[in-house]
Amino acid sequence: MDLETRARRHAALGDPVRLAIVDDLATSDRSPGELAERHELASNLLAHHLGVLEDVGLIARSASAGDGRRRYVRLRHEGLAAGLGPLPAAIGAPVVFVCTHNSARSQLAAALWSRTIGVAASSAGTDPAKGVHPGAIAAAERAGVDLSGATPRHFVDVDVDRARVITVCDRAHEELTPDPTWWHWSIPDPIEDHAAEAFDRTVDRLRRRIETIEEGARRCASRS
Repeated sequence: MDLETRARRHAALGDPVRLAIVDDLATSDRSPGELAERHELASNLLAHHLGVLEDVGLIARSASAGDGRRRYVRLRHEGLAAGLGPLPAAIGAPVVFVCTHNSARSQLAAALWSRTIGVAASSAGTDPAKGVHPGAIAAAERAGVDLSGATPRHFVDVDVDRARVITVCDRAHEELTPDPTWWHWSIPDPIEDHAAEAFDRTVDRLRRRIETIEEGARRCASRS
């Protein structure tokens, strides 16, 4: 990253409201409505802050794969570990990843979380498939994790009372009634593409998010 871009990003993060938004997005994608409510911002002021963050390449916006009228704001995780405050408590808690069919994204996320964080994670679906998709199993093997024995299960069969729920599917996130402590990662469904590269991109997106959280928690631990 060139010096000018770094300076513009630091300037954008010099505003406490924008820094709070970035901290929030470090763990969970949010709709503009959620951000406005969580940070007590009028819609026009939120639009201004999001515009500044987008101009310097810190955030991106995308339409929901479920309700196409809804949009999500996500942090661009490349080279940025933010939102350090809540991470130490979250990183050691049980985690359940959720998508619609529990056949690709949530299975991959749980396996990558367990390997990277060192804490076992599980997964579930709102409408589980009969088996894990072969493309997900192959992508997991290329990434050095094993999904050969994994089986989909229903979200209602999972005890989430003591777990951190992370939805990795817009449709599942919108079907459920999220607790305020849940996180959401808006990850495209690789099964709709079918290509091996789509599954590898999913692994890469999940890995970047998990590594950002792991790095943030490590930095917090070193400061304590």
